[in-house]
Amino acid sequence: MAAHAFDVIVVGAGNAGLTAALAAREAGARVLVLEAANRAERGGNSRFTGGIFRAAHDGLDAIKPILHPDNAKWYDRVETGPYTPEAYAADWSATSEGRQDPELMRITIERSFETLRWMHGKGVAWELTADKQVDPAKQAEGTRITVPPGGAIRAYHEGIGLMDSLFRAVEATDIEVWYDAPAADLLTRGSTVVGVRVRRADEFVDVHGNVVLAAGGFEANPEMRLRYLGPGWDLVRVRGSRFNMGAMLTKATLAGAQAVGHWGGAHAVPVDFAAPPVGDLRITDKMSRYSYPYALLVNRNGERFIDEGEAQVWLTYAKTGWAVRAQPGAVAYQIFDQKTLHLLEPRYATGTPVVADTLGGLARELGIPEKALLRTVDDFNAAVADDAEERFVPLKTDGVAAEPAGQPPKSHWALRIDRGPFVCYPVTCGITFTYGGIRIDGDARVVSTEGTPMPGLYATGEISGGFFYHNYGAGTGLMRGAVFGRIAGTNAAARAASVSEPAAVGA
Repeated sequence: MAAHAFDVIVVGAGNAGLTAALAAREAGARVLVLEAANRAERGGNSRFTGGIFRAAHDGLDAIKPILHPDNAKWYDRVETGPYTPEAYAADWSATSEGRQDPELMRITIERSFETLRWMHGKGVAWELTADKQVDPAKQAEGTRITVPPGGAIRAYHEGIGLMDSLFRAVEATDIEVWYDAPAADLLTRGSTVVGVRVRRADEFVDVHGNVVLAAGGFEANPEMRLRYLGPGWDLVRVRGSRFNMGAMLTKATLAGAQAVGHWGGAHAVPVDFAAPPVGDLRITDKMSRYSYPYALLVNRNGERFIDEGEAQVWLTYAKTGWAVRAQPGAVAYQIFDQKTLHLLEPRYATGTPVVADTLGGLARELGIPEKALLRTVDDFNAAVADDAEERFVPLKTDGVAAEPAGQPPKSHWALRIDRGPFVCYPVTCGITFTYGGIRIDGDARVVSTEGTPMPGLYATGEISGGFFYHNYGAGTGLMRGAVFGRIAGTNAAARAASVSEPAAVGA
């Protein structure tokens, strides 16, 4: 059995892992990155994302210094306010119902924009999300595009651009990256972790050093999804990497790491019913369908089942997939009329809608009960205010509400569905990542079941739990991964410089 030694071993080559590797190298460590994927599929879930990083900031002028020069074209067309730490914490607490670890939340928020600046210094470019929720070319002349402050910043060219930039930064150093190198186990001496066992095609390779786990959750593993999330979750679409099987999450808990967080929870969104069963890098996240606040969302019985306009979409999308999965056949239908088609996200261009001149004709095309759909829409329309169109403001919570009898309310953007032709996008549930994980402290050290840090073991990204419960604010995951990746890499390097562990094998 071959053996190697490094100061820091990072397991996983997504956003969280590469920020950890870069921070460790910056601190003087000799670093190895283990990537289960081959080179063509490298980058984990991060490469599939829309690239939003939720950061506290003081408004557009404060963001401009880190933006790519191409963003100058938006400055006269976009409006976005500051996103204060207090607003960030309030959104996080609302989406996680106050269950999140307060220290981990505080650190993420306090170090968020600082981390974007640090990544910018490593070559990561940033851009405004001006064309994320609407297609600017379809808006009336002179329309100013409102960008929600919490979702204002994304990596230039989204997840693909993010990972290209991070890999360029890594490849400009002497950091080693091993591809087709899944971590198979942790090497331990009691609760101390001294390295990783790597599974190769024809042998195991032991690598000794301080370990940073950044290997993702278990969202690509149908057995674990069924076990922890419940019946039917083995059949949902996987939006990201096929390599996030939860193997090192399992190995870490078996080695004594404390399980924490919402193991029955996950980030799950509405995706086109024709989305592939697992993430495809040719389309990344372009099968997502997030314009439902301007639609009626009905199930195959022709019934509404959620408040489509509860809040800004970036604060509801990660739980809406759950609601869709719970419907008969795990399918739902986003129905738009001509008043709001110009507000569809550009990503809808990847789908083929069902179109009909009448609602009855649409019902027949979809195969749902015609009378039921007409009754649902009629009752909804009757509850919409006569002046709703005049008060309607897209991209802002406008208070244009409707409370139809026997249906969920619609808290914002409630317009009548009455102007054909009617356009429908069938959707199902797509899982992004899981919420349960291993406990870390504010120094990114993995905490044991006894409540003490496990020497030599750090973690960041989706493998760490305690951050999110029930729901999620867009961009918090990438931000959390980068903040704690930087912390984990720095601290693992510091430990390597101060502690010399003797070689050990076994777990």
